[in-house]
Amino acid sequence: MKSPTAGDLEDCLLNKVGVRRQQLSQIVEEVQSVVHHLTTEISHQDVRFQAIPYSDTYNGNIKVLAPSQFLVTVPVKGLAGYREAREQRWRYYTLQGTRLSCPVQDPEGLQQWLEVEQFMKSLWQWHEADVNIEGDIVPAKVLQVFRKLVENAIGTCHLSGKVSMLTHHSAVWVAVETATRQVELELVPTVEIPTAWSEKARWPPCLKRWPSRQRAECIKSFGFALLACSHYHWQLSFLQAEQVLLEQLDEDGGCRRKCLRALRQMKEDVWCPGKRPVITSHHLQTVLFWTCEKYPHLRDWRVFSKAFLRLVRKLHKCVSQHFLKHYFVRKSNLFRYAGAGDLDAVAQRLALFLKSPQLSQP
Repeated sequence: MKSPTAGDLEDCLLNKVGVRRQQLSQIVEEVQSVVHHLTTEISHQDVRFQAIPYSDTYNGNIKVLAPSQFLVTVPVKGLAGYREAREQRWRYYTLQGTRLSCPVQDPEGLQQWLEVEQFMKSLWQWHEADVNIEGDIVPAKVLQVFRKLVENAIGTCHLSGKVSMLTHHSAVWVAVETATRQVELELVPTVEIPTAWSEKARWPPCLKRWPSRQRAECIKSFGFALLACSHYHWQLSFLQAEQVLLEQLDEDGGCRRKCLRALRQMKEDVWCPGKRPVITSHHLQTVLFWTCEKYPHLRDWRVFSKAFLRLVRKLHKCVSQHFLKHYFVRKSNLFRYAGAGDLDAVAQRLALFLKSPQLSQP
């Protein structure tokens, strides 16, 4: 194969990207239909959970992490007027509500407690014992309620032949049979907070040229969200802010998004294929954001081959070091819970590619 600067790498990769996008759009359409039917039924059964409408364009509640792995954020209703907790307090309860002699570990990085009193308005159902312990809305209890609702909705919506629960997870996962492949969805109850920016996200730092200060303030105006992913603590998420940042990447005519699509294609085909890959689209997106910050000028994003290989080198460095900082909460490592052996295997494939860039490994 010729040098990637000759254009061969770009042409081949972008042809494959076009095919992937077409295939994936059909899968997303089927997934959207399933999610809409399930969440509409769930919302009828429990007013605290919101139905996800079907969308002909981009659906912000459905995130493709890999072709067979989707994250679906299910907004909750009845919590409005969020404010940060005013004082710290120790928690001495188990998930069953019994008393502990030692406090539960405090949240780290992307995690936080959530008290019902942090909202100026709340439905009485959020004060109930099925989700609330000593004033805290507890994600594990919310997931317990939500899981039963999903199980019931699959039957009520007559989707048993198409959708099945995956029971070996503490989170709520379902498998969906589409026309071309089976995909797995993680359905996550989500508290959307469009009126504030998390105090843990000290972004942007001073003296950074990308994005502009004005653009950063616009992105922060979209707020953040809290996902029910763990036992005691809610996980911070910035999916909407990240999407806005992605949409505005190439207003100067650069090739940043083209590079991201190509990076994702190589990740899925060669470096890290599989149903639940250790590297997801969110990791690649984060690598791109960091690289954009380091190289903020259009001149660094005019030539695809140079820009693409720069991204691959950054990805290789992060994977080799088992360390990828979250873009907004910079004390958090996105590879913290990834398997070291899995990361090392990806690093080896990336090193082979950088030695001789081609679309398949020798």
